[in-house]
Amino acid sequence: MRYDYVVILKKDQEKYINGISLGLCILSATAFLFQQINSGAFSVYLTVAFAIVLAGIAYNFIASKNKKQVFYKSSLLLAGVFWLGMPYLQWISIIFFLLAFLEYQAKHPLEVGFTEDMIVINTLFRKKYSWSDFNNIVLKDDLLTLDFKNNKLFQKEVLDDDEPDANEDEFNEYCRRWLGAEQ
Repeated sequence: MRYDYVVILKKDQEKYINGISLGLCILSATAFLFQQINSGAFSVYLTVAFAIVLAGIAYNFIASKNKKQVFYKSSLLLAGVFWLGMPYLQWISIIFFLLAFLEYQAKHPLEVGFTEDMIVINTLFRKKYSWSDFNNIVLKDDLLTLDFKNNKLFQKEVLDDDEPDANEDEFNEYCRRWLGAEQ
């Protein structure tokens, strides 16, 4: 679909997502090491599981120190696979697979697309609204405000963009035109 305007919004929860993912990877590496120690016999599987998850943690730590974006998807997927081979709590692998799948969407900046027919909020499950669902839509001082007619208010900060495609006045005039056309 072609949008007349696309506003990209900030996502502030990336550090929380990384913290949860890191915690789960550390918990998994610890569980693999604990099982290795308690089993009384050397297990290549558990040693490899521990080493690979630990390597994923180290890789992401180095990436974060180099100011690169960190993704735990691979580490979570591998930890999930290794949990399948554990003698207990194999069901935890489902949680790891689900979190690995959802990580990219959770970290991806939220986009709001505007056409003459509708407004689309691009989340995991795309939300479509008609112009008649809104009282007002304003972009001011890098803050997008969507005022719904059902008394719901959506406000989010716009992602810093070195080269904005359109200025606020132009965007606000576009929204006023379509909001006025619906009434």
